Amino acid sequence: MKDIVEVLRDEGITVDDIVATALELYVPHPGVETREKADAVFRRELKIALSDPNLALLIYAGILLEERGRMKMLPNLRGEDYERDLTYLIADEVLGMSIAKYIGGYKGTFEYVRYDKAKPGILARLGPFMDDVIGGLIGGVSSNMYTRAGFS
Repeated sequence: MKDIVEVLRDEGITVDDIVATALELYVPHPGVETREKADAVFRRELKIALSDPNLALLIYAGILLEERGRMKMLPNLRGEDYERDLTYLIADEVLGMSIAKYIGGYKGTFEYVRYDKAKPGILARLGPFMDDVIGGLIGGVSSNMYTRAGFS
């Protein structure tokens, strides 16, 4: 059995990439007053989130969609439309929002939107599905970081 962290690494996405991207939009908050505290708490929350098999499967779905898109094999979507990440294509956004909400509830969804609009770090170089998948992951985890930081 391969862990989702290994699968992401095979796709060129490391935990360090995810953390660095999350911290680009970091805002000091009680419990995460410094970047160092935020880094530690985010990593803890990320580890918890990535241990969930349901989340791992949602992330994996994004990876498979990305692979099929690069191969121009997505049903009902022309290859050039995948490459342009057209605004009418919302399945990627739905996947990202679902991941964020699954991890962090409505707060996670709002965090996802912040990251999706700004596209910091690794999000700027990922494909149409994976930028939203990783953005949703970061949104949900950072939401939990801010919410639970004072309780650890």
